[in-house]
Amino acid sequence: MTPNPVESVPHDEWKTKPSDRFILKWIKINLSARLTPRLIDLQWLRPWMITLFSTTMGVFAGVVFALGCGWIAGLLAAFAQVLDGVDGQFSRLTGMQSRGGAFLDSVLDRYFDAALAIGLVIYLMRIPAGLSFPLLLIMAFLAISGGSLISYTTARAESLGIALGKPTLASKGTRTSVIVLCGWASFFWPLAPLLGLTYLAVHPNIVVCRRILLAHRHSDPL
Repeated sequence: MTPNPVESVPHDEWKTKPSDRFILKWIKINLSARLTPRLIDLQWLRPWMITLFSTTMGVFAGVVFALGCGWIAGLLAAFAQVLDGVDGQFSRLTGMQSRGGAFLDSVLDRYFDAALAIGLVIYLMRIPAGLSFPLLLIMAFLAISGGSLISYTTARAESLGIALGKPTLASKGTRTSVIVLCGWASFFWPLAPLLGLTYLAVHPNIVVCRRILLAHRHSDPL
């Protein structure tokens, strides 16, 4: 009898990665891990397919946000976030882990982030939210660049051996969850996505600035 891949990986190590923190870890353990075992028997399925589908759903969520349907966009973004944990779990259970797959996942995550941020801005322009167009553009720039720099500074610091201190609540899991909650809340309060955009524009960039200051202490020659 063919062994069950879920049972062959001890201590539920397939559910998360050591780098997973806080909200993202909870999503993977409690939501993604419920879906992943159901996909194991699909012989044609590959991790990159799940990654691509997850990103497509995330980008589509941004489009739906831009069309003014915040709560539906929140549902799509939530599903995309759950799937974003499934691809890694699936690859670990099936032995299909690869550096190329991990690279693809990290790159496509940035498209996911950018689509949601742009969707939020267009949504707020359609309401309107009472903010000037230049201010919304600045907030969009800060939201997209801040989210991308969280991931970049993490990877760059690891390659240079720079300690960034304790994990923060500015990771992709937290950022996406904030957007999801604001999208759902827009059903009752149309301006709720403004809170999400404000968070994306402020908190990640504060974390990035703090990391720059920490890295400055390691100004010794390479």
